[in-house]
Amino acid sequence: MKESIGYRIFKFFLYILMAVISAVCLVPFLHTLAKALNDGNDTMRGGITIFPRAFTWQNFQTLLADTSLYRAALVSVAIVITVVVTHIAIQFMSAYVLSNEDLPGRRKIMLFTIIPTFITGGTIPTYILFANLGLLNNFMVYWLPGLYSFYNVMILRSYIESSVPMALREAAKLDGAGEIRTMIQIVFPLCKPVLATVALWLAVGAWNNWSTTLMYITDPDLFNLQYKLMEVIKESERLQQLLQQSQMTGEVVNEQVKSTPESLQCAQVIITTLPIVMVYPFLQKYFVKGVTIGAVK
Repeated sequence: MKESIGYRIFKFFLYILMAVISAVCLVPFLHTLAKALNDGNDTMRGGITIFPRAFTWQNFQTLLADTSLYRAALVSVAIVITVVVTHIAIQFMSAYVLSNEDLPGRRKIMLFTIIPTFITGGTIPTYILFANLGLLNNFMVYWLPGLYSFYNVMILRSYIESSVPMALREAAKLDGAGEIRTMIQIVFPLCKPVLATVALWLAVGAWNNWSTTLMYITDPDLFNLQYKLMEVIKESERLQQLLQQSQMTGEVVNEQVKSTPESLQCAQVIITTLPIVMVYPFLQKYFVKGVTIGAVK
């Protein structure tokens, strides 16, 4: 079918719009990468675009010099895997149950679960609760408190209701399948798009979480990667102050202090973003469909 002139003009401007949006998303990342690969003292002069002016690996070497950083990375990976597996399991089962219109007290259950989403006790009561539950300095504090998410459950429930016909579930029951078998063998495989979407949300949230470590963890063996990188940046700020003092007194400057907090922050962004960027292409084909269909209702 031959395209009309109006449609060609529309496609032309659509391509331009997509190119502008892509540039808006890509340029900040390239700018951050350029600063991460640029000498810290040179970066302080300003004028860095998307290419490093004084190329160096010093910023990454400073971050990766701490051997405890690798253990923190393993902790973060363990947190992500545990969060994705446990949260998906609980939230999918909850969504499956709530998708049954014949469930007694369905609306009351939804109302009861939505209240904690908007009303919380605050930081201090939460800390006291976690202390009484024995969650301080406990790996469970990373995944147990957020095990149930009303928002994710509603996304999953809406997807099940809109994409899995009730007749299919009833047919499975007529063939002798129970609720658990129907959920695992019939409904679960049909929900891959929305499950991949929710899994990506959970993984990104767990990977970027450092506040939990700050408030509830004092054991160095349980520090995650984000918190350790924050400690490195704080140490860099202290070393930067020593650098300024040494310049005033004329003392010899150690090479390690030539990485500024700004350059280290950029290197940290690259290190922490890279795993998510590598995983996203494998889930992207499910992402749009999962969000769109799951949010129709």
